[in-house]
Amino acid sequence: MNWDVGRLSGHDGADWRVPVSELEERRSKLASALAESGFESALIDDPVELYYLTGGRQNGILLVGAEDSGVQTTHFVRRSLERAIFESGGSDAPDPIVSQPRMGELADTIRSLGGTQTPAMLAGKLPHDRWSFFANKLSSLSGEIGDCTPIMYGLREVKSTWEIEMIRESGRINQTMFESVRAGGGLGKTELELAAMADSVSREAGFGGRIRMRKWPMDCDRVVVVAGKSGAIPSYFDSAIGGIGASPISSLGAGHGKVESNSPVVVDIVHVHRGYVSDCARMFSAGSLSEIWLSRLDDMVEIRKAVTASLGRGENCSKAWEIGNEMASEMGHSDNLMGILPDKSYFLGHSVGLELDETPVIAQGFDRPLPIGGVMAIEPKVIHPEGCIGTEDLFVRTSEGMEFLTMGDKFPILSVW
Repeated sequence: MNWDVGRLSGHDGADWRVPVSELEERRSKLASALAESGFESALIDDPVELYYLTGGRQNGILLVGAEDSGVQTTHFVRRSLERAIFESGGSDAPDPIVSQPRMGELADTIRSLGGTQTPAMLAGKLPHDRWSFFANKLSSLSGEIGDCTPIMYGLREVKSTWEIEMIRESGRINQTMFESVRAGGGLGKTELELAAMADSVSREAGFGGRIRMRKWPMDCDRVVVVAGKSGAIPSYFDSAIGGIGASPISSLGAGHGKVESNSPVVVDIVHVHRGYVSDCARMFSAGSLSEIWLSRLDDMVEIRKAVTASLGRGENCSKAWEIGNEMASEMGHSDNLMGILPDKSYFLGHSVGLELDETPVIAQGFDRPLPIGGVMAIEPKVIHPEGCIGTEDLFVRTSEGMEFLTMGDKFPILSVW
C-alpha cells in the first residue's frame, strides 16, 4: 500500500466506518429473505446498496448467498480493493473481499463459490443496458435473472438502533443549519444567500455532496429556499414546493428571489450524515406575517399532529393520508394542499434513510403501517400564488409511538427576522 489508510477518518479523526456487526446483521437478513423468496443468491451492483451491505462505495459487486444455499458471500472489487477491505472492517470483515474477475469469468467464479443458478439483481435500479450485460455474462448459469429490489427495499424500511442514531445526529446538524439561516438571514437576502449559510454548516459537519434518490430521474438540492411568490412556482420535483432554482438545469429550490417584508419564506433542509438523511422545514419572515398566513400555518401543524398520531397507532399510511387530506378539506385547503393544480403532489410524508424517497409513503395505495423502526418525514404544506407555508419534521416509529429525530419543539415553527 503506497497511501496512508489512516487518512480515512471522519470528523476530527473519528472512525466513521459502519460497524462490522451492522454489516453482518444486514447480510444475514438478506440471506434469509433471499431463501424465503426462492433465490439462491443475489448480485448487488448499486452504490447505495453496496454501502448498506459492505460499508463502502467502491467499484465492485457483492455476491450474497441465500441462507443454506452453500453459496459463499463474496465482495468482488475492481477499484479500490485496499480501500474496500478497510471500509468493510479489515481483518474483521464479514466475508471474503477479493479482486473482481473479468466479466467473462464471472459465471465460472460464481460456480466456484457454490452457485448454480443465476443470481437475482436489482431490476429497480439497474439501467437496461447494464441488466442486459449481466444477463449475457451469466447466461451459462441456470435460470433467468430474478429481481431482488423489493427484498432490499423492504429490509431497509426498518432501521437499526445504530442507523437511527446516525439519523438523529443528522437531525442535530440539520438544526445548526437552521440556526445559521436565522442568524444571517433577513430582508433583501436572496434565496441562494440563505442556502449558502446552511450549506457551509452542512459541509463543515461532513456532508459528502450527494443526496441519493431512488426515483429516476429525480435529483435534489439539499437546501430548498422559497421566498414569497417563489413558493408557488412549480418544478419537475414531486413535492409541494418547487421554487425558482439557480438556473433551468437546476430548476428546484433556492434561486435569485429576495426576502420581502411580511412574506413567508420556506426553508426546507436536507443533511446527510454518514449516508443518512435528515429532512426538516421551518418558516421565516422579515417582519410579521398576516393573520391568514398564521392561521394556515396553525392548520398545517394540526394536520401534522393528527397524521403523526395515526402512524404512531399503527394505522396504515393510506389511512394517515385520508385523515390529513380530510382535515385539510374541512379547513378549506383542499385546492392548495401540497400544491396548486395541475402541479399538486398527493402525499403528506415519505420515508427516509440512505435515500430521500424511501418507502412507505403517506399516500393512497400504501395500505400498510409504518413499521416500528421506520423513519418518516411528515410535511403538510399549503401553496397559494403569494407563497407557501407549512412544516416538516422527521420521526421514528417506536413501540410507544412516534419520536422526533429532527428539531421538533427545539426550534420554532416560525422565526421572524
